[in-house]
Amino acid sequence: MTEASLAAPLPRAPRPGHRLPAAAVTAVLLVILGLSAVASLSLGASGIRPWEIWSRDLSPSERAILFEIRLPRLLLGLLVGAGLAMSGALMQGLFRNPLADPGLVGVGAGAGLGAVLAIVLGGLLPLGLQTALGTHLVPVSAFAGGWVAVLVLHRVAHLRGQTSIATLLLAGIVLSALAGAFTGILIFIADDAQLRDLTFWGLGSLAGASWAKLMAAAPIVLAGMALTPFLARGLDAMALGEAVARHLGQPVERIKRGAILAVAAMTGAAVAVSGGIGFLGIVVPHILRLAIGPGHRLLLPLSALFGAALLVAADTIARLVVAPAELPIGIIMALIGAPVFLWILLARRGQLEV
Repeated sequence: MTEASLAAPLPRAPRPGHRLPAAAVTAVLLVILGLSAVASLSLGASGIRPWEIWSRDLSPSERAILFEIRLPRLLLGLLVGAGLAMSGALMQGLFRNPLADPGLVGVGAGAGLGAVLAIVLGGLLPLGLQTALGTHLVPVSAFAGGWVAVLVLHRVAHLRGQTSIATLLLAGIVLSALAGAFTGILIFIADDAQLRDLTFWGLGSLAGASWAKLMAAAPIVLAGMALTPFLARGLDAMALGEAVARHLGQPVERIKRGAILAVAAMTGAAVAVSGGIGFLGIVVPHILRLAIGPGHRLLLPLSALFGAALLVAADTIARLVVAPAELPIGIIMALIGAPVFLWILLARRGQLEV
């Protein structure tokens, strides 16, 4: 199996005449994002009418619900959705494969193992450390697990000053399998209460959103997002092959390391505060690439915008569909993402090459 075979070409974009204007797509996504944000703030077990969101006539309890529960949850949803979708766009550009997502580099599996360690074995930590970390023990452990996976991956794939995409992919698969094996062992020894926590964490949720979690995750995700504009031109060149990109004067190795670093930061922090949420990293960039073309200068920021809007909408549905309880957001994303992705595949079969 060669590196070229692993880095399969991205889907051919629609012919220029069939692409949508980027300005129109941006406007539509902003409208969807605005409507989703208003719905997230105003809908729930305690209904607050949209025009009353910023009213001074809210009761103390409504004000507390709005500013201490719903607003941090909305902002965390925007952050996680944008980070995961942008990570997916980066991974698809780096691997030149429309099926690539952040899970390929083992960040999600490493973060999951870190979270499982905290849930199952957290009680063995010194009491002072448990008290200091409190409810942040699981997110901190998940973030640490994701970064350990990335460091190991980079060490394996980096040789003689170069990072092999094929080795990166294979090492990511191996790390994910290894993390899954250790996770399985921990699940086997977990008690009933821990198993319930593990199940809900693995399905993903924004139910535990707080200002503290938002402040912890935001700098890391935003730092990863700030790095992406410097990678756009290089990823466009790499779509023609690494040799061509080098001839065009692009620092290929720096682009690879930057992309992996950005994905690790955004995915690690997002998974740490929300648990496992799938499909965003695959579906969002894929839809946008078919709509506006493969250019990363537009694809990356619009992926963040679309991902944020989609996750906030899915979270609102998760809160309403079985109210006053709520479904894990991973279930909603799978119910939305899987049919949409299947529809795209059926509609675009003649334009896809994998």
